[in-house]
Amino acid sequence: MHHDFTPNHYHTTLGTHEPVLSIKSEDSVSTTTVDAGGKDKDGNQATEGGNPQTGPFYVEGAKPGDTLAVRWDQLMPNRAWGHTSARIAPNVLDPGYVPKFDDDTLRVIWSIDFDNHTASPAEVCTDRGQTTLGDGKPVDGLLANLTLPLNPHSGCFGVAPPRGQAISTATSASNGGNMDYNGFVQGVTMYLPVYVDGALFHVGDGHALQGDGEIVGTGIEISFDVTFTVEVLSRRTIHWPRAESDTHIMAAGNARPLDQCVEHASTEMIRYLEEDYGLTTREAHVLMGEAVEYDMGNMFDPAYTMVCKMSKSVLEQMGAKKSA
Repeated sequence: MHHDFTPNHYHTTLGTHEPVLSIKSEDSVSTTTVDAGGKDKDGNQATEGGNPQTGPFYVEGAKPGDTLAVRWDQLMPNRAWGHTSARIAPNVLDPGYVPKFDDDTLRVIWSIDFDNHTASPAEVCTDRGQTTLGDGKPVDGLLANLTLPLNPHSGCFGVAPPRGQAISTATSASNGGNMDYNGFVQGVTMYLPVYVDGALFHVGDGHALQGDGEIVGTGIEISFDVTFTVEVLSRRTIHWPRAESDTHIMAAGNARPLDQCVEHASTEMIRYLEEDYGLTTREAHVLMGEAVEYDMGNMFDPAYTMVCKMSKSVLEQMGAKKSA
């Protein structure tokens, strides 16, 4: 069954909030999200900032110990501008480096070209609160020549965490959250561990585009039209978020310091290969040693994200097939 849902309130934590809609396994939902600052598709302040989430959605039959599969059927900006920060976070630069800025720009407004599926810097602003097209002055210099392809994705989404916690949308954990990974795009299926009855799925923080690591603290923050389909995988227990695209399987680790992210993601990938593709532990170790790929998710917020990837073509070449 397909559901159309229009949100009228949002949450800045992932937790056991009152569900906004009850859905069944294999149902799909079309809805909208506001941007990270709480502005909707018309630029109106719909709620407070801080990666507000639409939801949660209660998925009937989902129980602790299950896995919730969420396929991104549509992730698309629904307005013609977004905004970014204009300064790289100090924690990804040498401690002694001092930037030599020649202006006081704090925010950049980007114009979205839906016909060409691109984004371009349009205005610069000197106030962090200026996040709407028309707030700033026109971009000049070399940035005026910049045009980049869109890569829409949700920076923050997940399910309710265990033990009655409510985890801020500024960070991430085993339940998902603010992972800010630009590979979780339309067409990808996410796999999330279920900790509470109904899973309680949340979604928000749309990015029209973002470089690896979200190193300025933002992608191009924008409101979204979202459609997703859920499936409950009963008695399939995972420990960290997993994902599958047309070309790769993925496992995400969220923590600080960065090496702990790598530990979580790598271990979850070993489990993924063993449980879903039938590799022995030795086969998984040897394969990953020579064929694993790593992508950086969030490098700005309280918890970092590392994504461990394995090419499906490599698995196919060695005769490893995904179990039903």
